[in-house]
Amino acid sequence: MDVNAAVAAVAAIAGVLTGVIAMLAFRWSEREQKRPTRSSLHTDAVLPPGVDTVLSVLRSSAVVLDEADAVVKASSAAYALGLVRGGKLAVEPMLQMARDTRRDGEIRQVELDLPRRGTGRGEALAVSARVAPLGSRLVLLLVEDLTEARRIEAVRRDFVANVSHELKTPVGALSLLSEAVMDASDDPEAVERFAGRMQIEATRLTSLVQELIDLSRVQNDDPLEDAEPVRVDELVAEAVDRCRHQAGAKQITMAAGGAADLRVWGNRGQLAAALGNLVENAVNYSPARTRVGIAARSVNAPGGDHIEIAVTDQGIGISDKDKERIFERFYRVDPARSRATGGTGLGLAIVKHVAASHGGEVTVWSAEGQGSTFTLRLPEAGAARDRAHQQSARETRAGGAGLDVEAGRATPESPESNAYETLPAPEVLP
Repeated sequence: MDVNAAVAAVAAIAGVLTGVIAMLAFRWSEREQKRPTRSSLHTDAVLPPGVDTVLSVLRSSAVVLDEADAVVKASSAAYALGLVRGGKLAVEPMLQMARDTRRDGEIRQVELDLPRRGTGRGEALAVSARVAPLGSRLVLLLVEDLTEARRIEAVRRDFVANVSHELKTPVGALSLLSEAVMDASDDPEAVERFAGRMQIEATRLTSLVQELIDLSRVQNDDPLEDAEPVRVDELVAEAVDRCRHQAGAKQITMAAGGAADLRVWGNRGQLAAALGNLVENAVNYSPARTRVGIAARSVNAPGGDHIEIAVTDQGIGISDKDKERIFERFYRVDPARSRATGGTGLGLAIVKHVAASHGGEVTVWSAEGQGSTFTLRLPEAGAARDRAHQQSARETRAGGAGLDVEAGRATPESPESNAYETLPAPEVLP
């Protein structure tokens, strides 16, 4: 009995000791979990209250540096721009700015061109960097990406310069011709000749101003506000009638064909202007006694049926390097030839904007010496109307306004898209 009592006492003492040890171990574990680690000391723990929340909502890339130039906090945009690598600020000019600001407490700002990470091309990333002290030990760096803003500003400057140049040419010609008319007032033949040249320059100036107005209108207006089903054959007939005189002067045969009774959904005036520009270009850049064809067809596509209107010419063709830029404003494949034909360089830019605003695109296939085929691809009336109504209903429920239409991009078209090979034989028009 004494032996059993001794064993029980020893077991009880062992159980108590085990419990005490377990409790001490649990308390020690809790204390270790609450103790700040080295990594936490360099993140949220050292930031002033509320700074982390403010940095998370800034549009600019944000980086916070400590007294040892280590990155305490960095936004995801800062990593995406390649500003932070391996826990360090990777841009030396910004790092030097941070050190200077930490030393004297002054706010500094500078614009830099940084190499774009991950591209073999020498493209620069334009940024604006601003450094300010954050408390007594930290420095805040805010970086704004200016690349897109600079690109838009460059486009705007080029546009203004091109408009000024294009307006200056006919205005200067009119001024000189008017002086010539005054000097030749006693020579009826010279007056008639100079007056004819004045009329040509005045017509060119009027055309340029009108195309500038048209381009501004298609960029600012929503064509689907007053959209309606538009018959494709009526658009083709209007485009042919618009260019009938120029084609007759060059003995160019104009042919229209393709599927009948096709309809697209959109603004009739803008669609007629776009197709008319394509046909007019085909006539102007085709040699005499050749043929220009316009043909339409319906194409099944995953996103809905589309209508393709192809305009084919037998002209000089377009080189590969020029095909990438022909839809830019004022860009001309052959400036000397464009001046002879009276082109302004805005026609294809208008076509591109009209196609994009209607949810379509314009593409081109061309080979030098073999002619060109421009294809205007637009959603068919029924499918486009249904999508427009569904989008309008969604925006009404969400409190939004307007349709979000993705801009089309010009891509090379295969030779099989030639109107004369894929569509029924065209009808020759006088």
